[in-house]
Amino acid sequence: MASMDIDEIPPAQQETEGPTTTSGAFAVRSIEGWIVLVTNVHEEASEEDLQEKFAEYGDIQNMHFNLDRRTGYAKGYALIEYSTLPEAREAIKQSHNTKLLDQTISCDFAFVRPPPTSGSGGGSGGAGRGRGGRAGRDGRAGAAAGGARARSRSPGAGEDDAEEEGQVKEENAGKSLAERITGA
Repeated sequence: MASMDIDEIPPAQQETEGPTTTSGAFAVRSIEGWIVLVTNVHEEASEEDLQEKFAEYGDIQNMHFNLDRRTGYAKGYALIEYSTLPEAREAIKQSHNTKLLDQTISCDFAFVRPPPTSGSGGGSGGAGRGRGGRAGRDGRAGAAAGGARARSRSPGAGEDDAEEEGQVKEENAGKSLAERITGA
C-alpha cells in the first residue's frame, strides 16, 4: 500500500504558530480554502442574510446553507469558505457570539486537528498500541495469540457447567444444523 506524505510541524512551532480554534485544536485548510462553520443559525435565516453578514470579512468562495426538505427552514448551520486564512480568522473573530436574526451564532474553523497531547514525542500517532484487532488483557490478540476466544460466563458459573457444555459439543459434532435444532 502506498504511503501518504504528511507535513510534519516541528513541536516547537506547533504550540505557538498556526490557527487554533476556540477549543485549542489546530485549524486545517481544506483543499480549496479555509472553511468556517457557523452554528445556531436561526431557522428563518436566508442565504442572503449570511452573505450580507460574512461578505464584509472577505471574498466568499463558496457557501453551503442546507434547508430542511419538509419545512423549508434552515437546518441551523452553514459552511462558509474563504480563500485566505486572514479572511477566515477575521470572520470568526468578528462573528463568533454575535446576533443574526435575534439568535446568537457561533463560528469556528470546520476542519481541525486535535492539539498534541502532553508527553507525546510526535511521530507515528499510535506507536505502541498495536495494529488493530482485539487484544486481551495481556496485550495479545485473541486466537492469533494461541487460544480460542473465551466466552463470557454468568457470575457463579462453575466447572460443572464447562464440562456439561463440552459434552453437548461432542454430541453435536456430527449433526447437521437441522438435526441440532429438532433434537433428532
